[in-house]
Amino acid sequence: MLTDTDLQAIWLTIRLAGIATLILLVLGPPIAWLLARSRSWWKGPLGAVVALPLVLPPSVLGFYLLLAMGPNGPVGQLTTALGIGTLPFTFWGLVVASVFYSLPFMVQPLQNAFESIGERPLEVAATLRASPFDTFFSVVLPLARPGFITAGILTFAHTVGEFGVVLMIGGNIPGVTRVASVQIYDHVEEMAYADAHRLAAVMLTFSFLVLLAMYTRRPKPARGD
Repeated sequence: MLTDTDLQAIWLTIRLAGIATLILLVLGPPIAWLLARSRSWWKGPLGAVVALPLVLPPSVLGFYLLLAMGPNGPVGQLTTALGIGTLPFTFWGLVVASVFYSLPFMVQPLQNAFESIGERPLEVAATLRASPFDTFFSVVLPLARPGFITAGILTFAHTVGEFGVVLMIGGNIPGVTRVASVQIYDHVEEMAYADAHRLAAVMLTFSFLVLLAMYTRRPKPARGD
């Protein structure tokens, strides 16, 4: 049986992954659209920045986020001036770190989906005098729906599996920042392998079912040309 602490960590993990995914569903599409449509020189640097969490050690990303959000960092000074306080070792600090760490898992599937649409649907919308805003919401978003499904699932699942970043930013505070991956680490440190196995098996089963749903039910992306 899972302990109350395990259940608390699982709930905190799901809450963190859900909020981070919702935020990235707002922030990710504009970035993905720019990367899919732009021919400017800054497309390469922007794409590299977005993909950086894929190759950067989580502890490095967590370290720089910790400095930025700390009391002497620019973000920390801003949040302190706004009366929010500093974000490290709080749940919302974990949310900010998760948004950065999971950004490529939202942006890259959306970029691929936008690029697969092609030019023809956009040209047809332009001939009908649709504004760019109407074209995006009436044409692009419906055609890119498979990409949104994939991006949402991957972002949620990736956030659930975070460890290094959340440990660096949030520490290990029960009920506040102790997510499931950190809870498993605690069980192993205490040599409570049976408890670690039970919680790890739950996370393994969850991850497998999420990916199974994505690969078996994902519709084929629409093509416009």
